[in-house]
Amino acid sequence: MEMDAHPPASHVTAVHRDPAIDLVRFTCLLLVVAAHCMMVSPVLHKDGTVTTLNVLMEQRWFTPVLWGLMIVPLFFVLGGMTGLQSWRRLRARGGSGFDFAQLRLLRLVRPAMVVLALMWAGLWVALLLGVHPQVIQLMTAGAAMPLWFLAAYLTAQLSIPLLAWLHERAPFPTLAALVTLIIAIDSLRGALPVLAFANMIFVWCAVQQLGFLMADGFFEKRSRGWLLGAIISSNLLLGLVTGVAVYPGNMVVNLNPPNFCLLLLGISQAATLQLLQKGIRWIADIPWVQAVIALAGRRSMTIYLWHLPLLVGLSGLFLLTDVPKPLAGTAEWWWARIPVFVAVVALLIPVVLMFGRLENRPTAASHARGPSRTAVVTAAVVVLIPVADAAFNGLTLALLGGGAACFALSVLLLGRVPTPVLTPVSTPAPMLQLRQGAELPEGRLRTLPEPDLRANLET
Repeated sequence: MEMDAHPPASHVTAVHRDPAIDLVRFTCLLLVVAAHCMMVSPVLHKDGTVTTLNVLMEQRWFTPVLWGLMIVPLFFVLGGMTGLQSWRRLRARGGSGFDFAQLRLLRLVRPAMVVLALMWAGLWVALLLGVHPQVIQLMTAGAAMPLWFLAAYLTAQLSIPLLAWLHERAPFPTLAALVTLIIAIDSLRGALPVLAFANMIFVWCAVQQLGFLMADGFFEKRSRGWLLGAIISSNLLLGLVTGVAVYPGNMVVNLNPPNFCLLLLGISQAATLQLLQKGIRWIADIPWVQAVIALAGRRSMTIYLWHLPLLVGLSGLFLLTDVPKPLAGTAEWWWARIPVFVAVVALLIPVVLMFGRLENRPTAASHARGPSRTAVVTAAVVVLIPVADAAFNGLTLALLGGGAACFALSVLLLGRVPTPVLTPVSTPAPMLQLRQGAELPEGRLRTLPEPDLRANLET
């Protein structure tokens, strides 16, 4: 199978968001929020402690349904598509891998920093007001559960310059090498359980490579029969490895740490996305859909980071009221999930309006200097240490505060993003199109995208 070469780095294309990608990401976020609303079921006891029951995971029908609803791999496929495109645009303007890392870190760390700081402050206030420490720990662990995704996604995104370099030279050998590492780690995880966490890197980077293939048009050039074959084959193989008990059949169990099953789901979801692309684009062109995703679709990280803290806080306040609380798993409880979901979405709207702008790229004056390479590397290490600690040992109130402080330090180290104008040594071509209605001589290339230009997960 042949794959067209990627667009040359010297070709600068207009930076526009793809509404279809925003729509898919937004739909997936709604599914995540709905699923979490069906999982949380706290019960307050007379001694002031709280126990929780994951109702959704207790349902027998949920295990097979998870094959279709475990959409975490799709996030990494989309991140690979948009991340590769962003990296190529940045490189075409003279940017380096360190510039890319700075942009990605700011894009993900700034909104997370605010969430962690406000959670830490709010839970400390609750503790001082007499809330049982066991309840505080339970709320801390539950509300900050999305941090594992932040750690995995950030690691995969920071690897894009290196993996893109490998992909442009040997796309399929690179993917095959990652698959080999995944299977090797899975084979050794029984003897060395801690080794399984290495697949937090290899699995999600491999799924991200599928996004690279989509960005380069590999899936687009395949026939409908080929795409259907990829979907069927990956699911048959998934059924085989889970049916003979090589892997658990529950995809939530396979999620953290991830294993080969998540890569198979990623292949199926990438092919399905391509198969449904025309329908998705038709829906994305509907005016009211465009209006919704224009606001929410571009604030995906804010929605993801905030929905569980809001759900946990709402559930905690609900326990303190005298409103009748149906038993978990009953018909009344299931019907009550609808107003809970609506309430969480209603709370997310003002949060997105207040904090969504943190996902924008902070741009300094064009003459300003960016952070040094040492500062960017230090910022990455400072961020990854607390999230790795949380992934291995669980999140505590102390770690929540420490994580907020580390994230704040990282933001200070990264500073703002300069857009200096450089003059290349080579002889300039007449003109280089940068965007519609805006041109610069090729002899004056901006090292980073212009301040008002953003792509999906651009910063």
